[in-house]
Amino acid sequence: MYFAALLARTEDGWQASDTELDNVETLSDLADLARESSVDDDTVLVLIEQEDAWFGVVRVDGEDDPRVFLSNAAAASRSSYGSMLADELLGRDGTGGDLDSLPDLDGTEDGEPEAEEDDETAAEAAEPVPAGPLGDALLLADLGVSEKTLKALDGDAVGEIADALGCTDMLEAVR
Repeated sequence: MYFAALLARTEDGWQASDTELDNVETLSDLADLARESSVDDDTVLVLIEQEDAWFGVVRVDGEDDPRVFLSNAAAASRSSYGSMLADELLGRDGTGGDLDSLPDLDGTEDGEPEAEEDDETAAEAAEPVPAGPLGDALLLADLGVSEKTLKALDGDAVGEIADALGCTDMLEAVR
């Protein structure tokens, strides 16, 4: 199972809300979802975790490009949303991360993946996804979570990030 939450920074601190990612197919969709929760174009964090396998953080600041961090790219690439984020970070066109052809976030499959249509797509899909962290490990540094700390998080990483931001109670209320 997965958990996804939005943390939107306001004048009064952080506001947390859980979110459904059913209509999210691209990083752009995810950034738009975050911007809808933004107050005065301030920072919004999308926190996604799949049990203890991986977590991801997407940071959206106003109209700037989203910044992404994955704790374990190889593990994330085996789930639909993690694969979407890993493909974006690796500069893939997303054909290898078709959300309908990947296992659901709870690890079950809806069907068999379709055969690769051309050699370029097959070569792209054959490129290994690096094990371990991938992306911008400094995306939370100005909020009190250093690169070293972010890379070392495991278990309840989302809870530890919320704790560092001072919004644990709000996050737990939506969990």
